[in-house]
Amino acid sequence: MIRTFYKRMVASAALFTVELVFIWALFIACIVVFLWLGREIMQGEEVWLDEAAFGFAANISSPFMDGLIKFVTFFASRQFLTPAALALVAYYLFVRKHRWNSVRVPVVALGSISLNIILKYFFDRERPISPLVEASGLSFPSGHSMVAASFYGLLIYLVWHNVKDVHLRNLLIMLLVVFVVLIGFSRIYLRVHYATDVLAGFAAGFLWVVIGLTLLRRLERYSGKEITPLVLEEPEEKK
Repeated sequence: MIRTFYKRMVASAALFTVELVFIWALFIACIVVFLWLGREIMQGEEVWLDEAAFGFAANISSPFMDGLIKFVTFFASRQFLTPAALALVAYYLFVRKHRWNSVRVPVVALGSISLNIILKYFFDRERPISPLVEASGLSFPSGHSMVAASFYGLLIYLVWHNVKDVHLRNLLIMLLVVFVVLIGFSRIYLRVHYATDVLAGFAAGFLWVVIGLTLLRRLERYSGKEITPLVLEEPEEKK
């Protein structure tokens, strides 16, 4: 029994260490990538990655790919993510009854959208002209990519902490990561964003997930602590 308990403690400690290292690595990488891309954009020079990505997308273009890409990009649109987020909130409010997870969804979603709007107006980069779809607004960072990284990044977090089967958990996480990458590529293929817009959207989106979830976990732990009330002793009555 003691041996089993010891193994569980070691496994939990190892898992916590891996998670902590990954979070810090992701946090630092997102900051570095976004700052580098932001500097390139502010200099106003063409980035070779943008033209290379457009060239690759043009080489694989076809009517079938057009339809497939439009289908993929829909899953980062307002029309899909709004009801999806509301459904997730309802699930954690009424089915699983986990109030902190129900709070995480709107915090991540609304925070990501608000931050994206601020960053777009700060960098003020015009969109490329797309022959496939109509798109309005500014370009850097990509809103679809940033919101996809935030929302599906939150799903990765929930899968990591709630799916017990290791093989199923790893499979779901891998599929979610691939899906986020495909959503980002869809914006390049449709020529509504540059590759640098997409990478910046990924960096900012994942960065917001790390910051938002870290703050909420601290609040959750703090609120879970029992606060012992201060009781003032009444003076003894004189006999």
